[in-house]
Amino acid sequence: MSVSSPSPAGSPPPPLSPSPSASPSAVSSLGPAATVTASPAPSGSPEESAATRKATGDSGRSGPVAPADGTVMLGAYLSLSGRSSAQSLALRRKQLGRDQPIVHQFWAWDEALPRTRQGVGSGSTLMISWHGVAWKRINGGGSDKLIAAAARNLARQGRPLLLRWAWEMNGDWFEWGGAGNGKDPDGYVSAWRRIHRIFADEGADNVSWVWSPNWNSSPGDSWNALRNYYPGDDYVDWVGVSGYNFYKESPRTLFTPVVNAYGARKPIIVTETAAIDFGGSTKADWTDDLAAYVRRTPEISALVWFDTDTHNDTNFRVDSTDGALAAYRRMARDAHFQG
Repeated sequence: MSVSSPSPAGSPPPPLSPSPSASPSAVSSLGPAATVTASPAPSGSPEESAATRKATGDSGRSGPVAPADGTVMLGAYLSLSGRSSAQSLALRRKQLGRDQPIVHQFWAWDEALPRTRQGVGSGSTLMISWHGVAWKRINGGGSDKLIAAAARNLARQGRPLLLRWAWEMNGDWFEWGGAGNGKDPDGYVSAWRRIHRIFADEGADNVSWVWSPNWNSSPGDSWNALRNYYPGDDYVDWVGVSGYNFYKESPRTLFTPVVNAYGARKPIIVTETAAIDFGGSTKADWTDDLAAYVRRTPEISALVWFDTDTHNDTNFRVDSTDGALAAYRRMARDAHFQG
């Protein structure tokens, strides 16, 4: 998904018509700043990664944003029609009795990333989804100055934050997807590592890097398997995943392959999800199922809802019905979701 500066707004989601084998995220593109069924194996041997971490002092686990012990941070991307970002946050604070542990914003590739935490409360962690571009624009060095400026801006915040660059790279709905970049996942890895290196050179050590594929790949060819895009343990702090039940998929179907592949090595964050309303109590039921699934999946340390009614005709809001809000409240007030 994608949004613009500090009051992120999104662009419309892709049509909900693709086959279930190629389920897109909620948003196919986002304005100036704002989406695997097989069990992938992480790249790089554990021995090599451990040796590198020992040499650099990197624990390899989560970066400056550490997961809470045994609990889950439950946050949201908020874009509610007729309300400003501040008004939306205030509404959810009133409904849920707490601030958002994670505030999710979307920023365009060529937009100046924020130097301040505007609209983010002191007790909340900011997660920025930063648009990607065609990989050649990065790997050729032509974007180095832009990347360095972005790193300096985020460093000036002086607070730990989550950075999710070029998410859902294993889908075919974004400019930075593998299908539109020569079917060469190595190019994505090279771009990620280049950005990571520039951030390190600029002293942006308050950034935790979130690598976040879509739950399944489109196309489903072997070259596009999500494991091929993994930059390596020393370049990733959190592993994310996007997944919506567009075709009535269970939380287990959406998230377990990524959990199984990376959960022993990195904390897992569900970076985009929301329940689809198929009528009756289906939205509330799926939200209850999600909460139960996360409670029994200790590898998941954070979950970020796509809480909006501004993206085409799909209402992802947690309060779209009384039953949906009641189910979301049950999850938000559960002791397991107090991270």
